[in-house]
Amino acid sequence: MEISLIFKIAAVGILVSVISQVLKHSGREEQAFLASLAGLLIVLLWIIPYIYDLFEMIKKLFSL
Repeated sequence: MEISLIFKIAAVGILVSVISQVLKHSGREEQAFLASLAGLLIVLLWIIPYIYDLFEMIKKLFSL
């Protein structure tokens, strides 16, 4: 796993938490939830190829 990916995930997490807090304090809880969900989906899309590689490596390891 690349170190830049970890920094990207951390940056998205910080940004989403700040946006979420600002939206919650302004009374927009629904948009805060959607911002959190969008951040989660972005990070998930970045990590899916690594999860796929992990499962392929486990599959090769056990020769299934």
